[in-house]
Amino acid sequence: MKVVDVVCPFCGCLCDDLVVEVCDEKVVKVENGCTLASEKFLGDHRLQSPILREGFGWREIGYEEAISVAADILLAADLPLLYGWSGTHGEAQSVGVHLAEVLGGVIDNTSTVCHGPSILAIQEVGHPGCTLGQVKNRADVVVYWGANAIEAHPRHMSRYTTFTQGFFVKDAHLARTVIVVDTRRTETAEIADEFVQVEAGYDYEILSALRAIVRGREDVISGAVGGVAKTQLIRVAEICKRAKFGAIFFGLGLTMSAGKHKNIRNAIELVEELNRHTKWTISPMRGHWNVYGSNEVFTWISGYPFAVDFSRGIAFYNPGETTSVDILRRGECDACLVVGSDPGAHLPRACAAHLAKIPTIQLDPHVNATTHLATLQIPVAVSGIDAEGTAYRMDGVPIRVQKLVETKFPDDTEVLSAIYRRVREVKGQ
Repeated sequence: MKVVDVVCPFCGCLCDDLVVEVCDEKVVKVENGCTLASEKFLGDHRLQSPILREGFGWREIGYEEAISVAADILLAADLPLLYGWSGTHGEAQSVGVHLAEVLGGVIDNTSTVCHGPSILAIQEVGHPGCTLGQVKNRADVVVYWGANAIEAHPRHMSRYTTFTQGFFVKDAHLARTVIVVDTRRTETAEIADEFVQVEAGYDYEILSALRAIVRGREDVISGAVGGVAKTQLIRVAEICKRAKFGAIFFGLGLTMSAGKHKNIRNAIELVEELNRHTKWTISPMRGHWNVYGSNEVFTWISGYPFAVDFSRGIAFYNPGETTSVDILRRGECDACLVVGSDPGAHLPRACAAHLAKIPTIQLDPHVNATTHLATLQIPVAVSGIDAEGTAYRMDGVPIRVQKLVETKFPDDTEVLSAIYRRVREVKGQ
């Protein structure tokens, strides 16, 4: 059986044009997807049952026992941390926020180590953004800043920018000008019309120089800024000013370099300057397929997009204090629930070391780096393959991912709901 218009649950592009062939409740072929999509749909190395650490080994247990053990661990903790949430659907994220509230714990998503600075900047100065469809149909100048789209989001350029026809941009490859700003010559830079190679840590200075040039004050700029010649900066600024419709896409090269959210604020203010001359937008290149959704769901329920602390009985938000990296580094949490993420592979070493010391529960279909730190792992269905749910594309458009095959595994929502019910029963709520 062939299923058309399948949504890919891998990256923030949420490509919705895949054709998936299913045979005997198993995906056997994927068309239109990138290599990363094919690996996700065709991968079958699944953990078959919940496992509980005993000494230096593991014991297979049933789901009822796993849910009971998970609930007991969370109930016994003074400050449990619920981390991840970017690799699961919105319905599960909603249960997670309510679970954190009833436990009096902290809930944080992977934005804390990727586009958290973007959110902080947007909270300060707003977000002149748009949908990817608008970029596809209108943009004649596209800037990738600190983002290697070809490797991280393989179909972003072919679906929304460089290689796709737009309603107002017919000869896309010829009509669009692509500018790449990065510290090294990436694969994306190889196909750019203009490559701006900056010295590491000088993004803020480059953005400030471009703002000055756009405002007509190139006289205050020295001969070179951050390793970039003044002549090239003037040329880039002129390309941007002459655009009919321009779009900046920025990645972790901007959010996680020196300056953090101030870099993003400066980039947004550059867009505001350009909007005095023409039309420009700016958007983050969100990584996980539903990291945007976790920010949306957290905000709907608690008022805050990430790093939400319920230990005071109300929602409290203070990045740098209530963010998961800081809590783990300081050794403040005494239990952790990981959903839709692999912190053992991506958080700093000190954080991973603390996860290994405390009871850690992981909901994930596969064995990964966090498995080796965990006390309990509960395998779940994969959203977009054997579970359905709601996700948000990197531009904030909600898209429904569908269930393609039947499975023996419960999805994240079912497992989290069971833990939530158990916790409320014990608390008498």
